[in-house]
Formats: sequence, C-alpha cells, structure tokens
Amino acid sequence: MSTSTAPTEPPKAPARPRRDSRRALAGLSGRYLTLCLMLVVLIGPIAWQLLTSLKGRGESVYEGVLPSDPTLDNYARVAEAFPLFQYVGNTLIVAALAITSNCLFAAMGGYALSRAGWRGRRTVFTVLVATLMFPFESVMISMFLTVREMGLVDTLIGVWLPGAVSVLNLMIMRAAFLAVPKEVEEAAVLDGANEWQRFLRVFLPSAKGALAVVCITSFMGAWDDFLWPLIVLTNSDNYTLQLGLKTLAGATTVNDQRLIAAGAMAALLPMMLLFFALQRYFFKGVGDGAVKT
Repeated sequence: MSTSTAPTEPPKAPARPRRDSRRALAGLSGRYLTLCLMLVVLIGPIAWQLLTSLKGRGESVYEGVLPSDPTLDNYARVAEAFPLFQYVGNTLIVAALAITSNCLFAAMGGYALSRAGWRGRRTVFTVLVATLMFPFESVMISMFLTVREMGLVDTLIGVWLPGAVSVLNLMIMRAAFLAVPKEVEEAAVLDGANEWQRFLRVFLPSAKGALAVVCITSFMGAWDDFLWPLIVLTNSDNYTLQLGLKTLAGATTVNDQRLIAAGAMAALLPMMLLFFALQRYFFKGVGDGAVKT
C-alpha cells in the first residue's frame, strides 16, 4: 500500500536584498550629504569674499549675499591703494626661487636617500624625519640670527633662504624614487648609464607627479608666507603680497571690506591657476609620493 506525501512548498527567501539596498542608499546619501557640508564649509568663505569684492560702493557688505550691480572697480581701487604689482613681483621672485631650489635639492636628496649602498642612510633619514616635529617658531630666532649674520636681512634672498628646501618635499621625492622598479635601474646599468644619467633619464621622468606636488607645495608656502617676511623685511619696497595685504587692511585711510576682499582674491588667483594647470600630475603624485620607510 503506497502512501502519497503532499508536496512541500520551498522556503521563502529572506528579504535581505531590499534591506541591503536601503542601507546602501542611506549610506550613499549620508556620504553625499557630508561632502555637500564640507563643500559649503570650504568653498563658502571663498565665495563670500568673491561676491563681496564684486559689490559696488553703495551696497552694504553684510546685507545680502549676491551683489545687485556686480563691478570690478574694487580691483582697480586695490591697485591704486597700494603698489599691488610691485608686491606681486616680489612674491613671484621668492616663489620662483623656492620652486627651483625645492625641485632641484629635493629631487637630488630624495634620490640619494632612496639608493642603498652608503653607510648612514637610515640615520640621516631618521634625523630628517625628526626635524618635522619642531615647529617653525622654535627655530625662528636662530634662523633670523643666521640670516642677519649673512647680511641678508631686508632682502628677498633672506625671505627665500629658509625655505630653499623642505624636508617634506624631500620625503615625497624619496618615496617616488623608491617606487621605481629595481629592474629598470638594472637595465639602465647594463646599458652603460652612469649615476647622473640614471637620475636624469630614468628616475626623474618616473617622478613627474611627485615633482608637481613639490612645485605646488613650494609655491603655496612661498606665496602664503606671512610671519617670516614680517620678521626679515623692513623696507616696504621689498614687501611680499601678504605683507602688502596686511598694510592694506590696517591702513587708516582704507576701511572698506570690498577692497580687502578684492586684494584677498587677487592673492588667491595665482594659486588656483597653478593648481588647475598641474592637478593631473598633482593627484598622481600624491599617490606615488606616499611616504615610505
């Protein structure tokens, strides 16, 4: 006698995919919301300065955000209020010297630290990294005394000299050179390339991104520096742009936030142009130049 069993229904799959999709959507929304808030915090002050610099003389700075009648008259007034182009020229000289010396010395020093075969390499690397722990204010007085003994006070060379090479830039170039495969160097040695030829034709072309990072950071450091030029420079003819903006903000004859905003935007524009011109190499160099031990 055969017995028949009723067919059993397959178990229902749990509703996890729908919950997972909701969690993923919530997480994505949270990330985009965080990015939007960061954008407002970072870009908001710059946008406010730009809009303030475009307001006319009859408009209130603190009432309303958008200018009712945008004008570029404030930028012309800034050039008349103080020698803007002279200060920009002084700053460009210091920045050009800083870029050249940092790219040159950081590349050579980073190459030396990345190559094995000489005694004391790790010790030198450790000492250089340890110097990053000391703030600028702790060595400021000794640096000023050194510059004074060299007779470079109140000169643009004295402004540039302490920033001629940065330890951080040196570490970036070292890490970029360490990323070059050893097989490439060995092939260059077999082809008869000497040390300088390997450095110039093999390693430097492989570190273009890191060089772009060094270039941008060196320019930003020289362009934005305020404290050291304030200590070294006394003659207004040698002032950099940041010192000039300080005199503009503190002048008794100038009490217009529109002019100060226009001066700040004029100081920001060169950095933005340099970054946009080198951003393709910059982001590549940030990844290639991660500090390695």
